[in-house]
Amino acid sequence: MTQAPTQRPIIGIVGSAGAFGRWLKHFFTERMDLAVIGHDPNGDTALSPAELIARADVLIFSAPIRTTTALIDEYTALAAGRERGKLWLDLTSIKAAPMASMLRSQAEVVGLHPMCAPPKTPTLRGRVLVVCAARVDAWRCWLDEFLLATQAQCVPAQPELHDRIMALVQGMTHATHMAQAATLRELAPTLGGLDAIHPFRSVGYELDGMVTRRMLASNPSIYQDIQFENPHIGTMLERLAAHIDFLRDRVREGSDAARTVMRERLLDGPRNDCDPVSLAAGSYGFERLGYLLADLASPAHISVFLPLDAPGSLRALLQVFEEYAINLDSIHSSRTPEGELHFRIGYDSVSDAAKVQAAITAIGERGIGRVLAGT
Repeated sequence: MTQAPTQRPIIGIVGSAGAFGRWLKHFFTERMDLAVIGHDPNGDTALSPAELIARADVLIFSAPIRTTTALIDEYTALAAGRERGKLWLDLTSIKAAPMASMLRSQAEVVGLHPMCAPPKTPTLRGRVLVVCAARVDAWRCWLDEFLLATQAQCVPAQPELHDRIMALVQGMTHATHMAQAATLRELAPTLGGLDAIHPFRSVGYELDGMVTRRMLASNPSIYQDIQFENPHIGTMLERLAAHIDFLRDRVREGSDAARTVMRERLLDGPRNDCDPVSLAAGSYGFERLGYLLADLASPAHISVFLPLDAPGSLRALLQVFEEYAINLDSIHSSRTPEGELHFRIGYDSVSDAAKVQAAITAIGERGIGRVLAGT
């Protein structure tokens, strides 16, 4: 008989120095009011693995992909059955291997894969969270409560299917952008560098550039392990390379026949296999992103940090623009790394400069928000 879980379980995080481990620690303590203890195998030895196994009701493995399976095996051997009646989770981008390792334990087992970097928001609202519930009984109600609290779009999956899909969703996307980064590094300097190319940008180039720079600014070990640890990546790379080679060879050939066969294989064929509704939605989504980029590129804007994230805060801000008869073009919200609520207010570029300055002054003097210098 599986032991019923405690109402207020103690959460243990293995690898808590990881970015998502730190986010989860804050989530459990601030959002769910639970105690969190941890052991970082890369440095924090204040709590030994044996102590963590004994004290934690829910144990979460948040470690680099390449070390996760061995780490779980180590904890399984050390627990030696003491994990029975507890819940083990992992946050790895690969699911089959770490989940097979957790299933060798006697704990209840769920694999999680957040499809994003740790957000600046307190929840995962609007983000996808893949959930592989392999062995859950007594902890089912608590798991449902936890997933509901994350506000994520939870997608159930089997571990093997997850890894095959990730070879496309992550592996193919990352491989394409790494190749773009290497190509730009080789060819852009002859054109004056990336800064010289940027004024000629299209929406597609700009979006690709953002993804590439996001990857380059992040931890390279993550992207390295995604390529090397997923056993399905090799097949994907072979197909991707084959299609690139096919395109290169047809361009070299240059004939009308080559143009026709390229279009049939790389454009007409994939288009015909897509649902027309899906194609239209994707095209419209691209247009929306273009509008967003145009808004963000406009110099006629005011960036304001609101001290209070509460109902009525935005209304007070917008009343200032109404008071000074300033017509607004766009409103976009985001959060800083520190969690501050930020609004980027775009206004009509022909607005009276004196009125705009008066509005900026009023926003600060009335304590509505903090206007970023230079906007």
